[in-house]
Amino acid sequence: MIAGLILAAGRSTRMGRPKALLTCQDGRTFARALVHALRRGGVSRVLIVGRPEDRALQAEVEAIESPVTFVANADADAGGQLSSVIAGLREADRPGISAVMVVPVDAPLVTAETVSSLATVFGASGAPVVRARYQGRNGHPVIFSREVFSELRSADPGVGARAVLRAHATEIVNVEVDDAGVLGDVDTPEDYRRLLADQT
Repeated sequence: MIAGLILAAGRSTRMGRPKALLTCQDGRTFARALVHALRRGGVSRVLIVGRPEDRALQAEVEAIESPVTFVANADADAGGQLSSVIAGLREADRPGISAVMVVPVDAPLVTAETVSSLATVFGASGAPVVRARYQGRNGHPVIFSREVFSELRSADPGVGARAVLRAHATEIVNVEVDDAGVLGDVDTPEDYRRLLADQT
């Protein structure tokens, strides 16, 4: 089984408001849209990693109908995204979990079909890393198999999960998908306006 980790512990300083609670064109928050895509794509367990003091995100998680767990990352400021992956692993690393599928909350348009395709390829290949790609550009989600969990935990915070990607560069299976959402990177109000415009 694959557990999904939605990374939502950033301060969203350039956006000026929490990205996880921004809404897509259909009215769903970014967090809710990604939970929906992961669950429909076949991910067995979904966790949203946020800041311990982010009560608004915790309330949103509690309001989501699909089973989803909020995980607090107390090291968000010091460890960047890698600290959120590690916090998620502490909760997700349970018997029966063969991998984690990692996606940042600012890629809300990832589709369930993409999630399903990545999971299928992982199941067939057993690769240590399976990564979404759109028109030759690498994106998210990224699946990390159980065999690299310890490498993620011990990676240099300054390099982050890229250290694991580099260590397994020749083993990564890139999955070309027809889904521009895998390149999502909504950091500024202008990015957000562009995302909404692209959905019309």
